[in-house]
Amino acid sequence: RGRVVTELSVVRHRDDLMTLITAAAAQWHDHDLLSNALHGIEGVTLTDRTAEYATQILAGPKSRDLLAGICDADLHQPWLTHQATEIAGRWARRGRVSFAGELGWEIHTRTPDTAAVFDTVWQAGQAHGLKPFGMYALNSLRIEKGYRAWKGDLSTDYTLFESGLDRFVNLDKPQDFPGKQTLLVERQTGPAKRFVTLIVDADKADAPYMSTLWHDGQIVGETTSGAWGYRVNASVALGMVRADLAAPGTVLEVEIYGQRHRATVQPDGPLWDPKNERLRA
Repeated sequence: RGRVVTELSVVRHRDDLMTLITAAAAQWHDHDLLSNALHGIEGVTLTDRTAEYATQILAGPKSRDLLAGICDADLHQPWLTHQATEIAGRWARRGRVSFAGELGWEIHTRTPDTAAVFDTVWQAGQAHGLKPFGMYALNSLRIEKGYRAWKGDLSTDYTLFESGLDRFVNLDKPQDFPGKQTLLVERQTGPAKRFVTLIVDADKADAPYMSTLWHDGQIVGETTSGAWGYRVNASVALGMVRADLAAPGTVLEVEIYGQRHRATVQPDGPLWDPKNERLRA
């Protein structure tokens, strides 16, 4: 149906060896999805190595300075690349990605080495003001960047085009793939909904998941995420709205616990660091 079934990162080690990284909650879901798709295909092996590896996130403008003191590696590696190194004498793979929208890395280690690597990063970070952060903070940061999250912003409720993922779809490739014919039709007709970022005149609560969007007394969409953006100092919501109402500057209403609040569609792109200068620094 051309819908979004999951979302993951692909790390390519060789032409014939990949590591797929997905959300912890999606481990069984994605393994079943891939296993079913690969059934009967020769030459492809799928191995679940979740228990063998752990991931830590290091993000912030001083993260490069911190890593410089604890590992011998190219810390100016380009965004969206990965590199093996050692931290605390243990093997680690650093992925130059950041769901927080700041300069940062994912640090992948073997599970038994996780504590030792964490302790080394933590100790070195004290000179740089390093602090722990949790999922609520990460959720706020990624919403300011307009990053979609699986099972909310990205789900089987929406097509890839509705989700704003056009750049990941190559309909000109000769091979067929699931959803291709549906997406070919949608490219001609245009999507019925569009993914938007909203600034909300909220009161005591930000827009929760699946808050109704209104326009001229009609229901025209729903929010898929919401949080206070501490860097942009505003209540931010991500959502799906009728395609003709997705233009920047369009004023909608979002219903938050029974009360309607003004919500304004923002221009395409992140609210925070729209040119990704901090992310790519």
